[in-house]
Amino acid sequence: MDRRRFITKMATGGVALVALPSIAAGNKENKLTILHTNDTHSHIDPFPANHKRYPGQGGVNRRKALIDQIRKEEEQVLLLDAGDIFQGTPYFNMHGGELEFKVMSAMKYDAATMGNHDFDAGLDGFVNMLPHAEFPFLCTNYDFDNTVAKGRTQPYKIFNKGPLRIGVFGVGVELEGLVSKELYKDTVYLNPVEQANHYATILKNDEKCDLVICLSHLGFKKRHNDMCDPIFATETENIDLIIGGHSHTFMDKPEMHKNKAGKSVLINQVGWAGLILGRIDFYFDAKGNPDVWASNVLSTNYEIA
Repeated sequence: MDRRRFITKMATGGVALVALPSIAAGNKENKLTILHTNDTHSHIDPFPANHKRYPGQGGVNRRKALIDQIRKEEEQVLLLDAGDIFQGTPYFNMHGGELEFKVMSAMKYDAATMGNHDFDAGLDGFVNMLPHAEFPFLCTNYDFDNTVAKGRTQPYKIFNKGPLRIGVFGVGVELEGLVSKELYKDTVYLNPVEQANHYATILKNDEKCDLVICLSHLGFKKRHNDMCDPIFATETENIDLIIGGHSHTFMDKPEMHKNKAGKSVLINQVGWAGLILGRIDFYFDAKGNPDVWASNVLSTNYEIA
């Protein structure tokens, strides 16, 4: 992992692609494009034109147009979300999450994990909305066995993209003191580091995944407790990429950290409200090892044709 080159560019509007002349002519089957969001918080429409910070920016129509364009250009794409889909606009108060799940399904999200605000309608409310989500929720450290959510999430999922096997799993923030007990009921919070090491080892060693991705709603910075993505990265193994959420951190480029075994792990997060669509391209060598990756953070201030 240390021999990989990292190239990044921030796009302030539209699509900005990083040129890799020595690789562009290679086999597209050895390239994986990962698109990701976090903390979209029920933002369906763009911000108002007179908004002080984000005038006219965001909106699911722009995001879908951008995703559709990238899918036309790339053969192997994964679209992932790191939680807090619910809560933030009247759409959630009116529809309880139905609209959010429907638009994500229309965008063909491949998987998501749960954030603390995804408990805001209670576990009953969350479960009642699941028929509208045409993608799985991946949670390793929430034990739902004594709740209505039993069996409604899964710890991980493997995606086969051409010759590549991609393992994806999720971890969530501690709920006690952050979410009302009446909302999460008898959900048992499990240690995210222990769960991550268990499932990442399965994905890397047993399932022979070429890339292991963790969808994390722990936060990039310490907020609720002492755990956050940089600490999580140093205490875990076999994870190649951590897609973060919870802290609403706008990262102009991903960060590289060393894991417990001294190997490199990449962390990225793209703020909140669907303003930014994260993009990371992984290129694999002939043996299936990630050799070069490039990263874009793409603005959803995107002109719709």
